[in-house]
Amino acid sequence: MDFRHITLTEAKRLIQTRQLSPLALTEAILERIVRLNPTLNCYLSVFKEEALARAERLSKALKDRRFLNPLYGIPIGIKDIIAIRHHPMRAGSKIWEGYTPDQDARVIERLRRSGAIFVGYHNMHEIALGVTNLNPHFGAARNPWRPECISGGSSGGSAVAVVSGLCLGALGTDTGGSIRIPASLCGAVGLKPTFGRVSLRGVLPLSWNLDHVGPLGRSVADVALLYRLIAGYDPQDVVSIPKAVGDPLSRLEAGVVGLRIALAQDDFFTQAEDEILQAVRAAAEVFRSLGAVVEEVQMPAGLLAAQTNGLMVISDAAAVYEKELSERAHLFGEDVYQRLRNGAAVTASQYVQARRTQTVLQKQYREFFKRYDVLLTPTTPITAPTIEGRDSIEAARILTRFTAPFNLTGLPALSLPCGFSREGLPIGLQLVGNQWQEDLILRAAYAYEQATNAHRQFAWSDTL
Repeated sequence: MDFRHITLTEAKRLIQTRQLSPLALTEAILERIVRLNPTLNCYLSVFKEEALARAERLSKALKDRRFLNPLYGIPIGIKDIIAIRHHPMRAGSKIWEGYTPDQDARVIERLRRSGAIFVGYHNMHEIALGVTNLNPHFGAARNPWRPECISGGSSGGSAVAVVSGLCLGALGTDTGGSIRIPASLCGAVGLKPTFGRVSLRGVLPLSWNLDHVGPLGRSVADVALLYRLIAGYDPQDVVSIPKAVGDPLSRLEAGVVGLRIALAQDDFFTQAEDEILQAVRAAAEVFRSLGAVVEEVQMPAGLLAAQTNGLMVISDAAAVYEKELSERAHLFGEDVYQRLRNGAAVTASQYVQARRTQTVLQKQYREFFKRYDVLLTPTTPITAPTIEGRDSIEAARILTRFTAPFNLTGLPALSLPCGFSREGLPIGLQLVGNQWQEDLILRAAYAYEQATNAHRQFAWSDTL
């Protein structure tokens, strides 16, 4: 069986119907990692023996099990910032060298109970403070469409692995766009849920006020399944909110007839490459053809939201890493060190003003989503730039332009492919909804995905 193009949803069906064994699938994934990771550099560590042992146990039990858990035998990769018990975790940094968690993060507990096989830790931008994934300690994660280009970050390794068939799903984190940006640049689907929807327990923090955990996959259905499994209240997580979680899979095929969709056409959200804007406008026409009501809109204070999020990210990160910045600053890469220093220089007055702006904009965006169901924007204003000569700090300012406002406001946002540039690089479409409306944006994303073919094209690595 050819596993290069298989999605998580397809693999699940084959395992559930006993047409595929977890061991055969895991062996195929591990073989691809051995072959492709030296080029793509998307894994920092691979749990080969543990993954094979678990896959063998699950395969032996397959014929005797009447009911299979949702991820039974599915190989999953995890960003190197989410705790997996007994596996050294470094957050892509020398700062965390030697740290081995003795407990799973809450999201790992949920996936483990669902039958997942964890195959390794993914490469990332150091401590998640950046969006290029140009890691000075472990090397850059490389774009599967063009290895001389960046993957985006900070969950870059996760997006690369998913698109290249080196795992069937992944978990990343997102503080200013770190799931959606690599999803956009690599051609994956990535979801940042509502703030407080998914537990952060067991995830190394960057910003206590802006961090989110979410899934990446090859298809909207894959991401919807992973989201359903990790979402939910955690009483041991101080930012987790006790809000009921629906089943996005039950309404995934409900379509978009009658949905009110806003297309951002103001001066802020249209500062992007022409071919990206054209792709997003074409996506809006697809939604209109599917029965949605599409209206061009002016968004409230996008630039202010992005700038405020940027200030809070570096200030919060400087607080998280205050001791390390004082005692072991030489262990940080240059770009991360500079951003931490900039964050430490933020005054109390500036931070108080930023938190006030956050409160005001959260209210404004909630009011906006009383009038519209879904907002469409580009995910990133540019396609993946080359690695050579890239300034990570400047890249962060550009690439987080359209994603950061929705970290500040805590709203759910998803990126999925909506075409390719003239150079053959993926273009990402961002769908945003009101708080707790993940089901709705997944449903809209699925309708678009099924009506187009961008997600059915495969990167160079899938042909090897």
